[in-house]
Amino acid sequence: MEDYDALAILGLVISLNKKKKRSLWCKDWLMKKKQFSHTNLLCELKFAPQDWHNYLRMNEEAYLNLLALVSPLIKKQDTVMREAISPHERLTATLRFLATGRSYQYMKFSTIISPQALS
Repeated sequence: MEDYDALAILGLVISLNKKKKRSLWCKDWLMKKKQFSHTNLLCELKFAPQDWHNYLRMNEEAYLNLLALVSPLIKKQDTVMREAISPHERLTATLRFLATGRSYQYMKFSTIISPQALS
């Protein structure tokens, strides 16, 4: 009789610990990266070199040299599920993180990249 009680309790515990099925793979606003990303801002800042420098703490020439050096190291492949984050976006997000010291939770809004991908 005690074995049946123990099995019943074990079954109850297992059923209560089941994880919920994920209802959403990616938030809608994260899917609009091309529209809202900080890389669009950089395209506009090219016309204002001082603002570019304030945003990334380096001039455009230094940024492009750095991007050329690190691109082969930080480039990822696209998958069937989603496009990879480009080296340009990765480097810009990293430089903004270093320049501001903000948390990943804050950075996700300005970069349109999830905190998991930012880390």
